[in-house]
Amino acid sequence: ASAGHFVKVLAVVSDKFMVKEADVPTEYRNQTRIEFGYIDLGIHVTDAFLNLFTRKSYHVERFISKAFREKLIRILKEHEFDVVQLETLFMTPYVEVIRQYSKACVVLRAHNIEHLIWKRMAAGTANPLKRLYLNHLARALERYERQAASLFDGIAAITRKDAAFFNTLTAVPVIDLPFGIEPAELTTDAGTAKWPGLYHIGSMNWMPNEEGIRWFLDEVWPLLKKQIPELSLTLAGRFMPPWLVSGYRPGVEVVGEVPDARQFALAHSIAIVPLLSGSGIRIKIIEAMALGKIVITTSIGAEGIHYTDKGNILIADSPPDFVEAVSFCLANPQKAAQIGQAARRLIVENYSRNALNDRLLGFYDQLINNRENHS
Repeated sequence: ASAGHFVKVLAVVSDKFMVKEADVPTEYRNQTRIEFGYIDLGIHVTDAFLNLFTRKSYHVERFISKAFREKLIRILKEHEFDVVQLETLFMTPYVEVIRQYSKACVVLRAHNIEHLIWKRMAAGTANPLKRLYLNHLARALERYERQAASLFDGIAAITRKDAAFFNTLTAVPVIDLPFGIEPAELTTDAGTAKWPGLYHIGSMNWMPNEEGIRWFLDEVWPLLKKQIPELSLTLAGRFMPPWLVSGYRPGVEVVGEVPDARQFALAHSIAIVPLLSGSGIRIKIIEAMALGKIVITTSIGAEGIHYTDKGNILIADSPPDFVEAVSFCLANPQKAAQIGQAARRLIVENYSRNALNDRLLGFYDQLINNRENHS
């Protein structure tokens, strides 16, 4: 939109993510002409059980909606588009209707390798019945992901690793395009940050977040508190589960959803992101690094970021690693601050939204030229 292009957004809302037009800032609403389409994304026990006896992906099936399809058709009839970009694999069922009502190039914006998230979660699950079901979901999603890749005219993957995966599946053009930030928003005020103060911010209805925090509190936090009794941890984000809100560990404060995520991050010193599963790129890590924060995360958490361990981020894959990383920061505050500054430079230089916009628009032009040359 800032580059002068006509932009239209049709966004899914559900019972867990219910947004009203009045909730959207006026500037964004004017730029995107945003509309919302409701889809019931609730997990229904009967449907989930019956899915065990099919080869279909239950994740994808939940996104199929007649009402949403009709709203999409109306928009496609009202406007002529050059590109229709689908956010995530789960919008793939609507490719057919887009082809029917539009001549636009259809692009998949792949936020993750979706099946990999569930495969990793299954591997880390102790309950054998739950592990069996998660493996079923992962296999069905992987089959769908592999088949769906060739339905698009192009794929904009969020990391190089993800782009390499899609390149093995299809001959359609693929670009790696990470999450972008706006340099004007990268003001920092490290002088007011709590030290030592660990923090985590993330929505807890994303299962890898809850899994990672539970592991951190069970396996890492007791070791940290024993070695550093004055240490505190503040947890923020939507959909905090009851087991966490009820006072899970001494020294841990759960504040839930915060009005300003940036101000919350600025008030603390060290971001911990203990992800054991997941895929793609972690936006909250990018944002924390952009603010000059020290980030301690796992190898999985840092996937997709062109980081240097101990240069602009700290990698910790085990409880002792986390203890060592936190202890290092507290014993070497100047070095820790340098890591935070290097993190900020990395994000400013490589994840600027304007530079990424130029690459995306160039990719769109390539797809449009390919379509015209073959028409």
